[in-house]
Amino acid sequence: MTTAEERLSADRADTLSLIASLSGDWDSVVQASADSNADDEHDPEGATIAFERARIDSSLSRARAHLAEIDDALRRVREGTYGTCERCGGPIAPGRMEARPTARTCITCAAT
Repeated sequence: MTTAEERLSADRADTLSLIASLSGDWDSVVQASADSNADDEHDPEGATIAFERARIDSSLSRARAHLAEIDDALRRVREGTYGTCERCGGPIAPGRMEARPTARTCITCAAT
């Protein structure tokens, strides 16, 4: 059985890899569009390029936010408050922590 810290650390490593990959994708799309004379508005491929940039940007934002959640959860592990609801101070159910290792609130508080 792995500990919460091990699961979070593995998720952190995966998320850092995803961010690196998406950053490479971003650089490729930006470079490809920089090498072209076409503008997004009038080029038939422009909408595709703009969509691809928006998709990568959105994915990067989500990955960075998830990384911040993981880092916060790891901080709570170190401080001994991991698994304790930040609103009511009660325990967060093990099933919730298994499904959502970065959870900061119990199910009751999350629903309100």
